Order: sequence, then C-alpha cells, then structure tokens
Amino acid sequence: MKRNYKKSDFPVSKIRKFLEPGPVTLISSQYKGKSNIMTQAWHTVLEFNPSLIGCMITASNHSFDMIRKSGECVINIPTVDLIDEIIGIGNSSGLRMDKFRKFGLTPEPAQIVKAPIIKECYANYECKIADASLLDNYNFFIFEVVRAQAATYPKYPRTVHYRGEGVFMVSGKELALPQKFKKKNL
Repeated sequence: MKRNYKKSDFPVSKIRKFLEPGPVTLISSQYKGKSNIMTQAWHTVLEFNPSLIGCMITASNHSFDMIRKSGECVINIPTVDLIDEIIGIGNSSGLRMDKFRKFGLTPEPAQIVKAPIIKECYANYECKIADASLLDNYNFFIFEVVRAQAATYPKYPRTVHYRGEGVFMVSGKELALPQKFKKKNL
C-alpha cells in the first residue's frame, strides 16, 4: 500500500537524517611514520571501474592533511559491535593520542598503501587519491580503491549508518529482488 505522507518544512541543515548514503567508516591514514583513524560518514560511490569513492573530510580534521600529503588512506568498514570505538574515535583527536592503542584496534600492514588496515573491521579498501581538484573549495577527496578485502561471512554485515544528532541506524532486514532487475544492472 502506498502512503500519502503529511509533510511540513524541514531544516535543510538536517537533511542527512534521511539522506546519509552509506555505513559509517573508519578511515586510517599514515604520514611521516604516524598513523591516525577518523570516523567518517560522508561518502559516495562515484564509479565502478575504476572503483572511485568520494569522501568529504573537513580540513580541520587531523586526518585531512595526513591523507592529502600522503595521497592515500584505507577506508575500513566496521560493524555494530564497534559502535563505542566508532563514537570514541569521532570524539577525539589523533593529534594528541594514538587512536589504535586508545581504542584497542589492531593496525595491520596494507598491501599497496602505507596506511594501516584495521583488523577488526569487516572490510578494508586501500585507496589512493585519484582527483584532488575539489579539495580546496569543498574538502572533497576522490579516491580510487586499489585493493579491497572483506570478510567471507556474514554476507551482509550489520553496519551502522549515522542519521545525525547522535542517532544511528543499524542495517538489518534485506529485501532480495534480483528477478526485477535487468541483468546488466545487477
């Protein structure tokens, strides 16, 4: 049954509540021998081949300069069991602490980039900056994923999605409808 929603004006500054595109990620970086982790939720898939991801990282974030100067990072996808770490990392600065140690996460060497992989995360995407032209005006990185790895189980992890105002949504029930798609769109 289709709904006929009653609507009222909504503050444009709060649109992320309904539009946030994907799961919260933990972005790890390394520059001049120092590593950092940041919590991030403003990202979008831009292209499939090559695999491009766009991420907005505010310039005031310690990771912004580390990623800009090194030209690379790892986008790590945590599951709901890491919610305390996700929030704690987002509430602290890597300028004054080792976030891997503080939050009990395990850095592992990546295969292509120098930034570490977070062992406890479900998936890890090693990335290099593909286009920096939007950094000065919009703090928007365009990364190419040069290597990806993901856990083999479960097929659909319980990721967390930030809705603003301290509220998260946890991925849950799947709706499988592949028969309704054109084969080329699967």
